[in-house]
Amino acid sequence: GAALSGFFGRITDDTGIQLVEYAVKHGINFIDTAPWYGHGKSEIILGKILPKIPRKSYYIATKVGRYEPDIDRMFDFSAKKIFASVDNSLRKMKIDYVDILQVHDLEFAPSIDQILNETLPALQKIKESGKARYIGITGYPLELLKSVAENARTTKIDTILSYCRYCLFDTSLNDYIDFFESCGFGIINAAPIGMGLLSEGGPPAWHPATPEIRNACQQAVKYCKEIGVDICKLAVRSCIDCKRLSTTVVSSTTMNVLKSNLATACDPLTRKELNAMKYIKEKFFQPLECNDWEGIEVAKYRRNLS
Repeated sequence: GAALSGFFGRITDDTGIQLVEYAVKHGINFIDTAPWYGHGKSEIILGKILPKIPRKSYYIATKVGRYEPDIDRMFDFSAKKIFASVDNSLRKMKIDYVDILQVHDLEFAPSIDQILNETLPALQKIKESGKARYIGITGYPLELLKSVAENARTTKIDTILSYCRYCLFDTSLNDYIDFFESCGFGIINAAPIGMGLLSEGGPPAWHPATPEIRNACQQAVKYCKEIGVDICKLAVRSCIDCKRLSTTVVSSTTMNVLKSNLATACDPLTRKELNAMKYIKEKFFQPLECNDWEGIEVAKYRRNLS
């Protein structure tokens, strides 16, 4: 879904349609999207192809809470907005229900009390109406995801989506898997390439990573290129090989990238690739004093909002 947004480079509707069709035909059966992705573009593109695909051949997840680029209208976790948002998403995608309805980036909510007492109960009502089968939460701060899970008394949460927290430079999600499993959650791991950090093209300009993380990733990319190893394969395959993750969501913005990701899903790492992965972790990522950017985006948002 994020690949169809244009956030990681320009993509036409026709290309997006071709990517989704090819992916589903070749065994990809989970699609994750959101109103935020392309500010509606991702869901609109999906609406042009999903009606042509048997509904039983895929699972689809969308989100509520994050919407527009305008700072004053970017986030809205109110029940009223959520009910309207779900109907809008279903209408755009031309489907009757989503498999998973997720709270999008809950750390940006005015308070966690709103998530617990208004947002999640609204999702529960939507689930009971038949418009969603399961309820999920998403976000970057892992401790906050855990806290919401611990305190959600009236709503059954089914999945958590964590991004950039199980990848080559940051495996913090490992410390929370036991807890999430004990809750019975499906664990969705997203952005194994670090939203572009672990790619030769590099991250988009809006990426929130610190200069230290950016530099470490650039050095790792450079090293892998010099020895003829595809760092994207290392990044994706290292996540696939973690069997405690229910699934890993990977963006594919071109047909070549999609085919490469499909091949990676089938081909284990060679000895040379395993050695390269071990080297870049020890050389570039383990020395980092801080391997995440937790709090940076939220602080910037709050400053701009005020």
